[in-house]
Amino acid sequence: MKKFISLCLVMFIIWIMMAGIETEELILGGIISIFLSYILTNYLNIEFNILAVPKIISFFILYIPVLFIELIKANIDVAKRVLNPKLPINPAIVKVPTDIKNVYGKLILANSITLTPGTISIDADEDFVYVHWIYIKGKNNDEYQKHISYKFETILRRIFND
Repeated sequence: MKKFISLCLVMFIIWIMMAGIETEELILGGIISIFLSYILTNYLNIEFNILAVPKIISFFILYIPVLFIELIKANIDVAKRVLNPKLPINPAIVKVPTDIKNVYGKLILANSITLTPGTISIDADEDFVYVHWIYIKGKNNDEYQKHISYKFETILRRIFND
């Protein structure tokens, strides 16, 4: 029951942050939060720890703005390359080192890389994320990390590496 209540509460808070505080939105968000929490706690083996709430809040406050800024910068870069054929492309698959050991942190890192235009995460293992990059910058793995994932990893490391 504690897992149900804490999951429901977190989902409802996220709903409020995304939808607002109008009466209809609050009612709908409450119903959806209760329904999803019931399904997740009774039919799927999902563990939720209330101690994870500070990490979730940190993620939204620290990580989402950085991701948004990097998305804008990457979109502008790719748009320039599309609109100006004289700008070069130099595609390659690169090995980007990562210190993130937490599975969820690594998943968020790989998805963030994929979301930014010009890069697609292909695979990941213990120490690397393999990325197809539209225009490689740098000559070695450390330089690739600096250009592709450093800003993401700095925050994700604080949130997910205990």
